[in-house]
Amino acid sequence: MIFFPKKDVVGLDIGSSSVKLLELEETKAGYRLKNVGIGFFPSGAIIDGALREPGVVADIIRNLVSNLKVKNKNVAASISGHSVIIKSISLPIMTEQELEESIKWEAEQYIPFEIDDVNIDFQILGENPEDKSRMNVLLVAAKLDMINEYTAVIKEAGLNTVIMDIDSFALENMFEANYSSEDGETIALIDIGASILNMNVLKNGVSVFTRDVSIGGNKITAEIQKRKDLSYEEAETLKMGGEIEGIDLSDIEEIVRDVSLPLVVEIKRSLDFFWATFVEEQISKIYLSGGLSKSARFKRIIENRVADVPVEVLNPFANIDCSEKSFDPEYIEYIAPLMAVGVGLALRRVGDK
Repeated sequence: MIFFPKKDVVGLDIGSSSVKLLELEETKAGYRLKNVGIGFFPSGAIIDGALREPGVVADIIRNLVSNLKVKNKNVAASISGHSVIIKSISLPIMTEQELEESIKWEAEQYIPFEIDDVNIDFQILGENPEDKSRMNVLLVAAKLDMINEYTAVIKEAGLNTVIMDIDSFALENMFEANYSSEDGETIALIDIGASILNMNVLKNGVSVFTRDVSIGGNKITAEIQKRKDLSYEEAETLKMGGEIEGIDLSDIEEIVRDVSLPLVVEIKRSLDFFWATFVEEQISKIYLSGGLSKSARFKRIIENRVADVPVEVLNPFANIDCSEKSFDPEYIEYIAPLMAVGVGLALRRVGDK
């Protein structure tokens, strides 16, 4: 293992429709936003997390780095989707070093891929409360071919991947830096991107359940485009609550409601999976992020379907200094819901496990 001093990294969130880049500076008062920007990919460049046009993706990342005058080449990036497996497992109590040596064999029964085709990591969560001779472990496995694809495109863009994270854990990192939760509280973080939905349920600030679903906000945009014969940009504007002359907003409300249903059903199904395992747990709040969280219509639909659980849109800059001298407050407010994973990545440091 190579050890580095704890240096800043550039957070690079490569999504299906765009790449979000962030730099944060640690000060005595906390974190300060140093740099932020978004580069948009053409349709089809990335599909369900797979890089279909890596050269195009690399060019857009390189241009974004150049436009923002980014000097730091060390990047924290992340992946999600079908190529990532996250499971909470119970094992006999052992030291971290002992688990390091045996994790490959322990993990084999839980991983639906060839064990030599994945990169494995783990986090010991603590003693199993039901059996003091065992401990709970969070097991993470990611397919090497996906990791290699992403690190290769980042290298082609002139950058160096020093941390490869998981979207759900980057969300958790962002939440810890910006929000506080009460002892015993259980909350759900849900990030809805263009084509992937990430969920991470935290109890006492520790991840106890995660799920990725290949479904996202692009379906709503595409349906508005089709039914109203509009451009992608016009459809996105309407989806996010904007207005366009000659378009009846009640029609848009109906389209969003119709197409949102499968998304909301997946959210409810994921929460049902959680409740099936943690029967007595109550989720006190759902925090939304991602492009679709900007839609007040969508937020209302979730609140109506998941009864008794309040829904709040995350602000990943809540506890971060975004100087008005350097950044337009309206711009920061507009992009904030898109930046949750990117902020979580930018908070990482070279040398983090």
